[in-house]
Amino acid sequence: MEIKVPAVGESITEALVAKWHKLDGERVEKDEIICEIETDKITLEINADAAGTLAVRVGEGETVQIGAVIGTIDEKGAAEQVSGPAKPSGPEKEKTEPQPPLSPAVRKMAQEKGIKAETIKGSGKGGRVTVDDLLKQQPEPSPQPTLFVRSEEPAPYQTAEESRITRKKMTPIRRKIAERLLAARQQTAMLTTFNEADMGKIMELRRQHKEHFQKKFGMTLGLMPFFIKACIDALREFPMVNARIDGDEIVQQHFYDMGIAIGGEKGLVVPVIRDADRLTLVEMEKKIRSLVEQVENNRLSLEDLTGGTFTISNGGVYGSMLSTPILNPPQSGVLGMHAIQDRPVARDGQVVIRPMMYLALSYDHRIIDGREAVGFLKRVKEYVEDPEEMLLEG
Repeated sequence: MEIKVPAVGESITEALVAKWHKLDGERVEKDEIICEIETDKITLEINADAAGTLAVRVGEGETVQIGAVIGTIDEKGAAEQVSGPAKPSGPEKEKTEPQPPLSPAVRKMAQEKGIKAETIKGSGKGGRVTVDDLLKQQPEPSPQPTLFVRSEEPAPYQTAEESRITRKKMTPIRRKIAERLLAARQQTAMLTTFNEADMGKIMELRRQHKEHFQKKFGMTLGLMPFFIKACIDALREFPMVNARIDGDEIVQQHFYDMGIAIGGEKGLVVPVIRDADRLTLVEMEKKIRSLVEQVENNRLSLEDLTGGTFTISNGGVYGSMLSTPILNPPQSGVLGMHAIQDRPVARDGQVVIRPMMYLALSYDHRIIDGREAVGFLKRVKEYVEDPEEMLLEG
């Protein structure tokens, strides 16, 4: 049975073999996870369609086309393994049984250590040689070279620079991120405007209702739902920030699919919360937590990443004080949140210490004028500073 790279989407033509969960020659069970592949959008797990013995054809780190065969499962070999080999009789007893195939990791280590793996009695399943077996062995001593005679070819010369760097190929996801970021710079007239918001009322609101939320919903309410709500209300007042350019046309979108930038192990992804204007703050928080968990476990689907009318990025979770968020084409706007810091500000003619956050709106100047961008960000600031007004209106 062949193991093929499945079709993921029309725009995806290749994938990277990221990780084999089973070794070459190892037995696998039906529906067991045997391999992970990465595309430029998501990570997928491949399950065994049948029980049998795995034969790996494509190693980790190699890129293949969609539909390519990366391995096979020998169902017949598995059946023989379950029933057990027939016991040899007579002169056949003296014949040496063939050694099971070596896994790629064992084969590589044996070459590096100069050990002949075929001479080792394996402790793994079916007598298979394992990495532990190799670690217990000592490499065969090489013959001592005679005077003035070179016993082996010299190691290739390595420059000082080469010895201080490591090169590795970009993963499909990282390549796609790089392409999109470069396209955002080259294909849009991106500009950023800034403001700051007093986070005191939201922080007090969260503090007052913290125990209630914990008891009723089993979680605390984060800042992101408030900003999603504030952005949606501001987008209703400034619809061009929610629009996009398609060729020589402006497409106004009368729905609010909010992209939330989440940093994962393999890079930044922007899953989308569909029709966020129909959700309560609690439902938004639950959805955000679910998306974060999916990102951490590589469980996002293509549907989770496609679309989106506006994006919010919270660099404050990493300690960022101020930044210029980059657009997520074809969207025309992205809001950047930052770390909350106690700063001196003027209130009613007096200097007071307040928890302040810098806000940044990057926008495509081809479709959004400066007046609209500044007005949008100012409205977000007002909603955040007076959350009761926002919640009463919504």
